[in-house]
Amino acid sequence: MIRPSRNHPGFWAFVAHRVSGVALALFLPLHFLALGLALESDAALDRFLSAADNPVFKIAEWGLVVLLTVHLCAGLRVMALEFLPWRDSRKGLIGLGAVTAVAVGAIFLLRVG
Repeated sequence: MIRPSRNHPGFWAFVAHRVSGVALALFLPLHFLALGLALESDAALDRFLSAADNPVFKIAEWGLVVLLTVHLCAGLRVMALEFLPWRDSRKGLIGLGAVTAVAVGAIFLLRVG
C-alpha cells in the first residue's frame, strides 16, 4: 500500500531526479571507455563508433537524452524551491519539467531518425 505522502507529484519528481541521477552515473563508465578509446587510437574509436550505430545504441542514446533532461529539470525545480520565495506552483514546475523532457526526447528522435 502506498502511503499518502508517496502519492504526491513532488514525491515522484524526487524519485525521477534520484533514478535519473543513478542511471546517468551508471552510464559514465561507458562514456569514459569511449574517451579512452579516442585517446588510444583512431581505429579503436572507429570500432566502438561502428558498434554504436546499432539501433539498440540509438534507443539508449534517446534514453540518455531523456534522462539528462529529467535530471536537469528536476534539479532546477529543487533549486527554484530552495532559492525563490514562492512555493505555490510546485505541481506546475513538475509538469513543466515532464513536458520539457518529453519535448526534448521527441526532438532528439526527429533529428536522429
